[in-house]
Amino acid sequence: MVPELSDDDIATMLAALAGGSLRVERVQLSDRIVWIKRYRGSGLRLGARLQGLAARITGRSILRPSPLLKPEDAIDREVRQIAAFTRAGFLTPTIYLRSKTALVLSHLGRPISKQMGMLTAMDIDAHDDLLVRCALELGNLHAAGLCHGRPHPRDFILDEGRFGFLDFEEEPAAVMPLAVAQARDVWLLFLQIASRCLKPETPPRAYAAWKNAAPAEAETALRQVMPLFTGFLPLARFLLRLRRGQDLIRFIAATDFLASVTGAQARTN
Repeated sequence: MVPELSDDDIATMLAALAGGSLRVERVQLSDRIVWIKRYRGSGLRLGARLQGLAARITGRSILRPSPLLKPEDAIDREVRQIAAFTRAGFLTPTIYLRSKTALVLSHLGRPISKQMGMLTAMDIDAHDDLLVRCALELGNLHAAGLCHGRPHPRDFILDEGRFGFLDFEEEPAAVMPLAVAQARDVWLLFLQIASRCLKPETPPRAYAAWKNAAPAEAETALRQVMPLFTGFLPLARFLLRLRRGQDLIRFIAATDFLASVTGAQARTN
């Protein structure tokens, strides 16, 4: 059932699985780290409810939230996504154990977000190169006919040159066309790139890296959906004057940049 683990390690893992309560739990075995990821049934979060309402009002599929699933179905989705990403050649976690409410997954390495944190004061070129690499690999993922759903440096791994992905809890292509889901991926990733980069030339480099790898349909979809986001820029800027918040800063930085490269124009009234 669990490959390459000793009886003692299996016992440790099963004890943690039975006795823990954290959503995501790190477990140290004799020669490796594993992660327990628990799935709990819950009602639709307020943000997802509002997102679904906005999708119905506007008729824009890009706003639809991923389907809310029971724990066992959510695990099915994650296992299916891991298999698809693995077939496409990306580094993904090994599934050591599956129960009705949890997965036990291998440890892939330090997430890119933590690598960036170490580089912020040491090497700004290397820091921003990681952001460009994230955009490039997202383009490669899109070229493979896939989307991530929640792309973020904390869910990306770079280990000895090989790029990997974590956390496959979203499946936007189940509720919208694939190209639109990929456009949504780009906007979500640039919420991080445009706000976290240390050099002004990094967002254009990152966008070029994504565009050169991604299918043309994804760029077309991005161009078509950007006016929806730019329409909220005046409100976002007004709210930012009232209260500074990182979410608003990220929204404005990413939307301004992507509007400039796709030719989208914000409404002013």
